[in-house]
Amino acid sequence: MFQTLKVETDARGVATLTLNRPAKHNAMSGEMIAELDRAARQLEEDDDVRVVVLTGAGASFSAGGDLEWMKAQMQADDETRGREARALAMMLYRLNTLCKPLIGRIQGQAFGGGIGLMSVCDVAIGVDGARFGLTETRLGLIPATIGPYVVARMGPARARRVFMSSRLFDAKEAVRLGLLARCVEAADLDQAIEEEIKPYFATAPGAVASAKALVHRLGPATDTAAIDATIGALVERWQSDEAKKGIQAFFDRTPPPWQK
Repeated sequence: MFQTLKVETDARGVATLTLNRPAKHNAMSGEMIAELDRAARQLEEDDDVRVVVLTGAGASFSAGGDLEWMKAQMQADDETRGREARALAMMLYRLNTLCKPLIGRIQGQAFGGGIGLMSVCDVAIGVDGARFGLTETRLGLIPATIGPYVVARMGPARARRVFMSSRLFDAKEAVRLGLLARCVEAADLDQAIEEEIKPYFATAPGAVASAKALVHRLGPATDTAAIDATIGALVERWQSDEAKKGIQAFFDRTPPPWQK
């Protein structure tokens, strides 16, 4: 049973994993992070599941990290910060290495950690008109634990265009950046997702899992050292004066000191 997610599997073996905090724009709380990790484990082990579709309830796919959760990290001790950062990093790793095809149904906007969730999908299709952004640096933070997946998806040269600036971009630019495979009108999204799902029913599930594992082996490595580096970078940023001032300014609804 999940509090922040819905998991539904149809008769064909298509599991739909839905981020289900629509009132919070599906921002990732500590509870959601833990539940996403648990859902990924369950889907991995379920032999009846052939394909997983990741989507969000409501207007947004995911607004990224829950600000209350991030504020709590500012007030926590180093051990707690490290534990929370590791939980986030390992959840992303588990979704990234899921042995089933993971298809992103991006029905609305995504920021920060939401871009990370898009990047661990094998393919993501979004709606035209949606807005996206790696907005962490506005708060004095960095896209740390999501970084390996974002850079692997976009490539370093394209990632540099949006990774540091917090600039917002639309769905068409997300396609050019490699974040989305394509963008479609909202009315056409389900059909586009179905077109991605259908070919898998002609494939051997074990062969699909092996082929996906080979892609990971041949592509950029997200190994223990890389994960540890991102955790350290995130914890260091959480400890910084900039992050403290940036998140406080957000809650106070005032400009941070660096905004001009």
